[in-house]
Amino acid sequence: MEQLRWLAVVRHGLSTGNALAEAAETGGCEVIDIPERDADVPLSDTGREQARAVGKWLADLDERPEVAVVSPYLRARQTAEIALDGSGVPMVVDERLRDRELGILDLLTGRGVQNRLPDEFARRARLGKFYYRPPGGESWADVLLRLRALLRELAEDHPGGRVLLFAHEAIVLMVRYLAERLSEAELMRIAHDTTVANCSISTWRRQDATLRADLFNDVGHLHAEGAPPTRQEDVDAEPV
Repeated sequence: MEQLRWLAVVRHGLSTGNALAEAAETGGCEVIDIPERDADVPLSDTGREQARAVGKWLADLDERPEVAVVSPYLRARQTAEIALDGSGVPMVVDERLRDRELGILDLLTGRGVQNRLPDEFARRARLGKFYYRPPGGESWADVLLRLRALLRELAEDHPGGRVLLFAHEAIVLMVRYLAERLSEAELMRIAHDTTVANCSISTWRRQDATLRADLFNDVGHLHAEGAPPTRQEDVDAEPV
């Protein structure tokens, strides 16, 4: 990854699933009633406006990315398609950027896991987010294996290049873990303190053979373009 000159990752815009999950969590429900499979959850109208704001940010860059690599999940592809429209930046879909697979925990709220799967709730608490793998799903460490492979391949294919990713909250956090060579404890502290905003932008620039952070979880472009606020956007970008 040291061979990349610039790396950025955008979380997808607000999806219909995000809104349903928020309502289920705040309403004390045990199950999130999302009709589509996770890969097919689309953007909401708000998410589309957020994606257009990312497109304006992209158009204002002094130097554009050579390629955009995108999660195959619909909400990420829609975000990329809207943001990249007219930019001339080629888009490549790569399944290694898909969201973390939750297995048996899929569609359960925190309350739902505690009440319906108490043994898994306890096992997750004991192992921690980084190493806990739900039955049929992935741990954060599992996701890092595929992400490491992708970033290494991109560095080989684009030496000294500029690469833009469109993906998911967990991917944003794990790109930071890899780019900044964080420890598990440092990553967990960031994850605990940070809600990665929909259509937030995080960027790293190569300095002295390492990637140094420019932005993390930045939403200034959303406010500048008047994109409708969501709960995630109210989180301030963490200074880096």
